[in-house]
Order: sequence, then structure tokens, then C-alpha cells
Amino acid sequence: MSDQVSLRPGAHSHVFLGAGHEKNERKTWAVIALCAALMVLEIGGGSLYGSLALVADGLHMSTHAAALLIAAIAYTYSRKHAADPSFAFGTGKLGDLAGFSSAVILAMIALLIGYEAISRLLQPVVINFDVAIPIAFLGLFVNIASAWLLSGGDHGHSHGHSHGHSHGDGHDDTHADHHEDDVRRIDTGHGFLLLEVFEDGVPPRFRVRFEGSQGLMPVPGGQSLAVETTRPDGTHQTFTFVNRGGYLESVEEIPEPHAFTVRIRLGHAGHVHSHELAFEEHDHGHGDHGVAHRDNNMRAAFIHVIADAAVSVLAILGLLAAKFLGWTFMDPMMGIVGMLVIANWSYGLVRDTGAILLDMTPDRQMAASIRQEIETDGDQLTDLHLWRLGPGHLGAIVAIITSQQRGPEFYRARLGRFASLSHVTVEVQST
Repeated sequence: MSDQVSLRPGAHSHVFLGAGHEKNERKTWAVIALCAALMVLEIGGGSLYGSLALVADGLHMSTHAAALLIAAIAYTYSRKHAADPSFAFGTGKLGDLAGFSSAVILAMIALLIGYEAISRLLQPVVINFDVAIPIAFLGLFVNIASAWLLSGGDHGHSHGHSHGHSHGDGHDDTHADHHEDDVRRIDTGHGFLLLEVFEDGVPPRFRVRFEGSQGLMPVPGGQSLAVETTRPDGTHQTFTFVNRGGYLESVEEIPEPHAFTVRIRLGHAGHVHSHELAFEEHDHGHGDHGVAHRDNNMRAAFIHVIADAAVSVLAILGLLAAKFLGWTFMDPMMGIVGMLVIANWSYGLVRDTGAILLDMTPDRQMAASIRQEIETDGDQLTDLHLWRLGPGHLGAIVAIITSQQRGPEFYRARLGRFASLSHVTVEVQST
């Protein structure tokens, strides 16, 4: 099941959902089902056997499920409305809005826990340890199971695509979604040419497929293909291809590092069309770049579960200390500690999601790299706006002044090496 809405040739998509969107959606609904089942069991059992503590924990579990419901609805809604043209830049940021809402709820829960803890310090209550301790362990077990469901499994990937629309006024709108294994889609006017660096357990080679009305196939008969790479040091390499059935594969291996410009020449009916793409080595795990790829909706759901688990652990410690050591103050003290931990997590989530909702620059390092890439040949970058469209997708508006005869296509090729740039508008002014 794909995480991306498929494109017709020439269509301009604004689908900016994160990798593994549908998988995360299913996991969140599964956790809600688990919490709802336990809620019914606890409230029903508590009512049947007269345990007020069991009913209270069941009601607490209902608030737990309700908070996770925000994340689940955000996943489902953003997927179903991903191609809705009413959303100017798609529904990718809906998860950040859900994460912000969950963070506010977490802050309210922290305040409630703190209020209850201070009240019990001032006016201690009698605790039924024989009932409270097993319920705390049950809550911990459910939260561990929920965390395992939310974090379990590998992360899904989505195939990328890129195409641009050039306008006569010097503006160029480019939309590009990139696969982490470097799959690029090129609009040839008759379908899409898919170029991939394939290295799954084998030496890296180029693979080429054509996506047209007949589905996926090697480059159609009557067309010639030539692929050449140019590295930053000026080294050129030409690749020859053999037919592997459903795709063409280069005979030559691709040397490391995978940082180069690819020139593709596609010949048909005596005409040769040339396309350029840029590849670079990526590191998705550090600094702001990792923040730009983060799924804050899943992060919020996971933090809510972990926060609940932390409260359960602290409650168990406090109850055990009160029962066996007579330290009755430990139960409310652990509540205060839990309040501080949850408040800290809530603050971090509000800070990060709020910055995205306000379109703050999500990746300062990328912004500096874009400026360096544009100005390396003497051009001047006069305006740059960089914002997040969804997990792993960034939008950019760049305005350039140049004394060279260069159009938007030139700068599109330059910026193509940034895999996270999924929607780019280029404005070029000549001096």
C-alpha cells in the first residue's frame, strides 16, 4: 500500500505526507483499540466488583485513548484529503497541528498531576495499596505495549518524483519528492523516466525504467539512452545499459561517493532531449535536517504513551515506598516529579511544532548550503524562504540576480541535489 498519491504524467502534486504515513496511521488506531479494550474491562470490572480505583483507572485510560485519537484522526484526514486542491501546500502539516494540540493537552495533564500531588501533600489520603499497586503495574504494562506498537516495525519509503513548470516571466515552480535510495522521476513529455541508484546488497548501479500508459517498462523501442556523470573534480564517466526485463541496468558500477551531476540524453525520432539531475551523499540523522524529517504527530503520540508509562513507574515507586517504608509522602512527591518530566516534554513539543506552524526556517544548515550553492559562481541570492511542508518535505522560494545567461532550469538542476526540497519556486533576474 503506497503512502503517496500516484501522479498522472504532467500532473503537479502537492502531496507532502511523510514516509510510512499509512503505517503510522494503522499503528495509532491499534493503540487506541488496545486502550479502549482495557478501558471497557476496567470500568466494567470495577463496577461489577465495586472497585472505585479500577473504575478511576478505566476513566483515566479513556482520556489516554482520546488524546491518541487526535493523532489518529490527523493521519486519516491528511491522507484522505492529500490531493484536495483547497490545501495550497497539501495536508503534510496537519500532523504538526495535531502534535501541537497534543502538547497542550500534555501540559494540562502535567498541571492536573501537580495540583493533585500538592493537594495530597497538604492533605494525605488513605491509600488501598493492595488495589493501587496492581493497577499501576497494569497501566505500565499497557503503556509498554502501546509504545511497542507505536515504535515497532521498519519505516516505510515512498518513491520520489520531480518535475517543473517554467513560466515566461522568469519564474520556475518545481515539485520534487525523492526516495531515500535516490530514485528520480523525469517528465519526458511522453511519460516519466525513473532513474535509480540501486545498491540493495549489491554493488551500486544505475537502473532505468519508463513509466507510461503501459505501466513500468524499460525505455520503449525506438528510443536511445545515454547516461553520463560529472563529479565536482571534473571527472566524467559514461554508462552503458543492459535490459534486465522490467528495467535497464548499467553495466558499470557507480564509484563512491555518490555525489555528481547526471546528464541523461534520450533520443527519439531523430531528436535528442537532455536532462540533468544532481545526486549527493545524504545524512538524515543530524542537526536541523533530522528535525525537518521528524513526524511530530507520531512523536506526540509516542510522548503521550511514554509520559503515561513514566507516571506509572513513579507511582509504583511511590506506592512501594509508602507501603513498605511508611513514607506516605513519596506517593505525591513522585507525582510532582512526573509533572516536571511531562511539562518538559510538552514544552519541547510545543516549541518544535509551533515553529513549523509559524513557518520558521526548519533547517538552517540547508539554508546556508542553498546560499552557497547559488552564489558559488558569482550569482547573488537576494531572497530565500525555506519552510516545512510535511515530514521530510521542504518548500523553498529563491530569488537570484545573475550576470550570466541562466534561466530557472539551471538553478533547478543546482538545487536538485537537496533531496528534501519538494516544492521550489525560482525567480531569476538578469543584470
